[in-house]
Amino acid sequence: MTLEGGCSIFVEGIRVFAHHGVLPEEKTLGQEFVIDVELELSGVPGTDELSSTVDYALVAQGVAEAAVRNRYDLIETLAAQIASGLLEEYGGVATASVTVRKPEAPMPVPVSLVAARVVLKRPRGGDDRS
Repeated sequence: MTLEGGCSIFVEGIRVFAHHGVLPEEKTLGQEFVIDVELELSGVPGTDELSSTVDYALVAQGVAEAAVRNRYDLIETLAAQIASGLLEEYGGVATASVTVRKPEAPMPVPVSLVAARVVLKRPRGGDDRS
């Protein structure tokens, strides 16, 4: 029997306090950001060994560190930097989708969500997993 399929790793609700935003008070005071990550693997792990997949604890830690390391005006830029870093760090990841939510975004009218999602895909043939 021949099977086809894929595997995705989800890490949702990574909470960080950082200083991203366009407004001066956002840069000075900071605020909470909530980050969701979906990593589509290049294939389905062939073994039950952690080394055959992506360690989601390390993903969460790396995302949190990346979110506070630099300051960006746009959450779109933050999401793109995180997604790019994940593809660079994990050769077995084909696609990295990163959503950055800004729960306390200063808005002129009430809104239930402000977020940006960036999806980056590794070029075909770019799987450098050994």
